[in-house]
Amino acid sequence: MSKGFRFFIYLLERYAEHLDVTADVAYRRLAERGLVDYAIGMYELYHTEALENAFADLDRKMASA
Repeated sequence: MSKGFRFFIYLLERYAEHLDVTADVAYRRLAERGLVDYAIGMYELYHTEALENAFADLDRKMASA
C-alpha cells in the first residue's frame, strides 16, 4: 500500500469527523463527485499542511462538483 493511499485512509477518517458523518458516508460523497483520486493525488501537499487546510480544499471541491 502506498504512502499516499495510507494517508488517504487517515485523511478520510478525519474528514468524516469534520463532516460529522461516518467514513463510509464521507467516502461515498467524495466518490460521487470524482474526488477520491484527487484526494489521493494531493498527498504531497496535504500531508505537509494542517489537516484543516485539506478539509477546506475538499469542502471547496465538493461544493463546486
